[in-house]
Amino acid sequence: MKSFPKNFIWGTATAAYQIEGAWNEEGKGLSIWDEFTHRGGKIANNDTGDIACDHYHRYKEDVKLIKKLNCKAYRFSISWPRVLPEGRGAVNQKGLDFYKRLVDELLKNKIEPFATLYHWDMPLALEKDGGWTKRFIADAFEEYTSVIVNALKDTVKFWMTLNEPLIIYGAGYFAGVHAPGYKSLFKSMKVIHNLLLAHAKSYHCIKSIAPQAQVGIVNASSPVFGESEKDAHAAKLAEAFTQRIFLDPIFKGKYPDLIEKKLRLLNRDIKDKDFGIIKNTADFLGLNNYTRMVVKKTLLPIPGFAIQQTTSENVTAMGWEIYPEGIYKLCSWIRNEYGNPPVYITENGAAFDDAINNKGEVLDTQRVEFLKSYLSALHAAIQEGCNVKGYFVWSLMDNFEWAEGYSKRFGIVYVDYATQKRIIKQSGKWYAEVCRKNGLP
Repeated sequence: MKSFPKNFIWGTATAAYQIEGAWNEEGKGLSIWDEFTHRGGKIANNDTGDIACDHYHRYKEDVKLIKKLNCKAYRFSISWPRVLPEGRGAVNQKGLDFYKRLVDELLKNKIEPFATLYHWDMPLALEKDGGWTKRFIADAFEEYTSVIVNALKDTVKFWMTLNEPLIIYGAGYFAGVHAPGYKSLFKSMKVIHNLLLAHAKSYHCIKSIAPQAQVGIVNASSPVFGESEKDAHAAKLAEAFTQRIFLDPIFKGKYPDLIEKKLRLLNRDIKDKDFGIIKNTADFLGLNNYTRMVVKKTLLPIPGFAIQQTTSENVTAMGWEIYPEGIYKLCSWIRNEYGNPPVYITENGAAFDDAINNKGEVLDTQRVEFLKSYLSALHAAIQEGCNVKGYFVWSLMDNFEWAEGYSKRFGIVYVDYATQKRIIKQSGKWYAEVCRKNGLP
């Protein structure tokens, strides 16, 4: 038995747009994902999150599932336009009440709520004014934070400001494959700094309302490797642009030396005084890890690296290399580089082509093996002194997987989208035992 620390927190995770549905009900405003999916041609099979897993109406059933899985914590996100339809100003009380009911239901079942304030669903009204490309957005995010935290300060102790700022700027503004769908180097460089400012203002806002709250940020985290020896500098650039860019300002009060001049050249809105606001704004760090990043150098000075497709045959349905050592390397790197802050693995999991057999079961043995290997590597990191406090499997249930629509299944619970029936997969039953025993068999 590989036992985990005594107060280790086992949980599972979801995001609002991916599961809630009810996209235009009870006063909810439009988000950039509502608009993006309805454009057509952007998502596999032209899928949308209009209904998703219908969690908005089935949250009590889903909380029962979390309890059945023996999870002591649940990471969910709050839909900004569900609560503030225009992004600022008038509060939609029905939207706010939904999250109050969800949190109350979790606490009734002895499940600790971990709330993410932003998991990519920017109110469309704010996007029309420039969204993440404009500095005003940090103030708007602070106002939104204040509304939510004042409503939930007595019931939610753990807060995450932003989910994966790397993917927000990289997929949403540089590559254009996520909402709002821009392909612009200049826009993406502006977005980076405004995300950090928004995170920092949100952090200080939460602390002013609920001083005892624990507040962190969640990063898309991968150890970075060069494809060959000649790609060593490209790997350093990739590490700076994808990992350090959101960690150095928070833990060291500055951008990484390797790319600071480039960032300031491309974004004249960066002010030195901003770093006084940004520094030391993480009581813990959330890490979302799935695979590793392999890069090679390019002739383009910015960013100076290109991410390579894996040649490994050991991949998930997303085509991502299964690389459990990566979670060990990542935690060790954070410990050595940033003074061993408290860490939660806020997402880790895999998509496979799951199917229901003739007995009505989902025997996803590949996912069990995936989780076993990653948790073993995580256990090794903890044994060596990495300050890891908890682990959240992605995802509670199959859901809307962004650009992939419903074609990829990450859940430990199977969802039949036609009937909304939930079936706990073999991986869910296995994980429930891990949570119960606080360790790996």
